[in-house]
Amino acid sequence: MCWKCGNNTNSIQIFRTTTCPSCGSDLHSCYNCKFYSSGSHYDCKETNADLVTDKERANFCDYFSQGPNSKNQGKSQDDKAKAAKDAFNALFGGGILCL
Repeated sequence: MCWKCGNNTNSIQIFRTTTCPSCGSDLHSCYNCKFYSSGSHYDCKETNADLVTDKERANFCDYFSQGPNSKNQGKSQDDKAKAAKDAFNALFGGGILCL
């Protein structure tokens, strides 16, 4: 799945210059790799990988492997924001607390 829009990209063979047909984002990027792990060394589970500074853009990493462990696990930024807002409203009832 595309890390940015959640479009299913499993049927697409990914090369360094391949982009998502839905949103145009680079698919050969850290955020779309199964080794991406925020907080790990270089944000990557692959111990021999070189530092990639722009995780959203296409790169030359030889360890890239498309996988389900993408940055957003197939959820777009709007979906994540809505889910967070809904969780907040459920917790606090959506009202303003006055003291």
